[in-house]
Parts: sequence; structure tokens; C-alpha cells
Amino acid sequence: MIDENRIKENLESFSFPRLSGTDDERKAFNLAFKKLEKLNFNPLSQEFEFSTFYARIYPKIVVLSGFALLLMLFLNFITIIIPISSILILLLWGFLFTITRKPERIKIGKKLNSANLYIKLDLIPKNEKSEINKIDCNGEKDILFFCHLDSKGQWFSILVRIRVARAWVFSSLTIIIIIVCKNYIFMSYSLLLYIIGAFPMVINLISTIFILLNATNNKSKGAIDNASGIACVLELLNYYSNPEFRLNHYNLWFVFTGAEECGTMGIRNFCYKLEHINKRESIIFNFDAIAKNLYLFPSKNMSGNIKSIYNAFLNNNKGLEIKRNPKKIYFGSHSDGYYLKKNKFEGIGIGDLESCKYLHSIRDTVDKVDSSLLKNLCEMIIDNLIVFDSQT
Repeated sequence: MIDENRIKENLESFSFPRLSGTDDERKAFNLAFKKLEKLNFNPLSQEFEFSTFYARIYPKIVVLSGFALLLMLFLNFITIIIPISSILILLLWGFLFTITRKPERIKIGKKLNSANLYIKLDLIPKNEKSEINKIDCNGEKDILFFCHLDSKGQWFSILVRIRVARAWVFSSLTIIIIIVCKNYIFMSYSLLLYIIGAFPMVINLISTIFILLNATNNKSKGAIDNASGIACVLELLNYYSNPEFRLNHYNLWFVFTGAEECGTMGIRNFCYKLEHINKRESIIFNFDAIAKNLYLFPSKNMSGNIKSIYNAFLNNNKGLEIKRNPKKIYFGSHSDGYYLKKNKFEGIGIGDLESCKYLHSIRDTVDKVDSSLLKNLCEMIIDNLIVFDSQT
């Protein structure tokens, strides 16, 4: 059964700095591997190499070149400089857009190593004592539990970075509108528009400086993000390690991804192993940064299966208050769950929006996580999946 003490023990065990691609991340991988072996499993791993270019360098190049282009257009530099510089910047953006469509394959920049760890519990019919007559692979349905092993520290918290990114985007749009008005519509008011445009230009400059100054470090213990998710997935695996508790109609996957904090490199590589998955009939649960509150992030267009589980969670009998995500757009935020949904997987992300002020900082510590909440969450998932499975 679900054990809060074991959850707390795992939470504390994985609460140490473990930046993507470092020996510390490998330490977390080895620790998880040993815990799976203690449950008498033979866990599988997927080693991969990744570049830090996409997550750490690419955004800074785009932002700096974008600011330079806006400044030139706003100040009306020498006519010949503007078209030449604009063409060069647009060519740079075109090149960057092309290579970042598959960022897991980028070879530019510093290259590091990481790994995914996973277990698949194949469906075994309850009336069978062996794996004979298993359902044909093409007709299988799967439930996948995801979490990520790595943590990340940065100068600025994720909440600050999201706000800075929004300020940069909205100030850029404002400047573009002012440039159009100044040069083509209200030319007689160009001086006034220069004065008005100075304000969003300054905001854009400050935002650019913030983004350029932000640096990644290995100082965050990552208790919330994402030792909490690791503890949940380990506890669910511990429960389902007993064949008697398996589901009748779904295979179960337990996936611990690496390098999530460096451009979601782990899940991008792991998706190649999921090409045979029936996306419409399968369900993902991504555990990422749970502290003292519970927010659910369902698929944008929920299928009948997801809607059924989502409503069951909202009306749970564990006394859990489920807070709904007020945002329709995951602007400035990326996670394994977000990447999976973009790739047409259906499911529910689980996290805590109110913990953002601690993430990616030295304040992301064990005392910020409610282990009893994690226990009730695991029990809620188990209870509702039993009901859902029986109705399938």
C-alpha cells in the first residue's frame, strides 16, 4: 500500500543538486536504478548525448538579435544599414529555426551525456498465470507515469524568467506597432511616437539584459522540482509491483527522464521509443513540481477518457482540493508533459503553480513539500484508475 514514510524518504534521498549532464545527475540516475532493482525489476535505460545550445544559448541569441533589429528600425539608422542588418538577422533566425525543430539532434555547443530510466509492466490478464496469450501489441493501451531526474539552479527564479519573457514579447509587439505608425501612418506625429516608443524600448532593453545575465548553476536541491515527482512515481511503481494490483486493460510505464531542465532532451529522445503507442487510447500522467497545492493540467481538447479521469480527480474522496489551471497558454514554460501534449499524447500534468517562486533556486528544499499531499495524490490516482479500468 501507499506509505507516506517511504515517500518522504525518497523525497529526501533525491533532494540534492543534480544538474543535467553532470555527475550529480548520474548519481540520481544510479540511485533510482538501485531502487527499481530492489523491487525485483530489471530497469531499462536509454543513454543519449545532448547539446546545451538549445536551452542555454539559443534564447539569448534570439533575444539579443531581436533587440538590435527593433532598435535599428525604431531609430531609423542609415537606410543601407537597416535592410542589410535585417536580412542578416532574418537569415540567422531562419537557420536557428531550422536546427531547433529537432533540438535533440543539435551538435552545436557543449555536448553532455544523460539517460532515461524506465520500466514497462506488460498487461497480464487476470485469468492467466503466465504471459501467454497477451494482447496483440497493435491493440495495446498504455498508462504512462513520467517524472524527471534532474534539477537546475539559475540566478533568477522561473517565475521571474516567465515575467521577463512576457515583458520582452509584449514590449516587442508594442514597438513594432509604434514603428509602423511612426513611419507609415502618423508620420506627422513621429516625434510624439518617438517619445511614447521610448518606454517599451527601455522595457525591452531591461528584459534583454535580464535574459543575457541569467545563468544556470548546480545549486538547487530540486525537492519540489522534481524530487516530488520522483517520489510519486516510485511509490506508484512500488504499489503496482504486486501483480495482483495490475490493471486489466492497460500496460503500465514508469519513466524517469534525464535532462528535462535542458530543453526537455530526455523526453524528446524517449518519444522515439513510443512511436508504436496508440496515442488516442493511452494516457500520460506527468508529475512535475508538486509542493503544497495540487494543480491539474489536462489536455487542451480532452478526450472522453481524459475527461472521465479529470472529473473523477476533481470529485475525489481523499479530501484533496484540486486547483484548476487558470491559464490557457503555457507561455514561457516547458516540461515533459507540455512536450508530450504537443506531440498529440493525451493525459494530465500534475504540479503546483504556487511553487514557482521557489523553483530553480536554493529555496527549493524538502520543507516546501507536503508528503501527505503526495500520499493522498497517489491513493487518488490508484483508486480512480481501478474504477476507470473496470469501466473500460
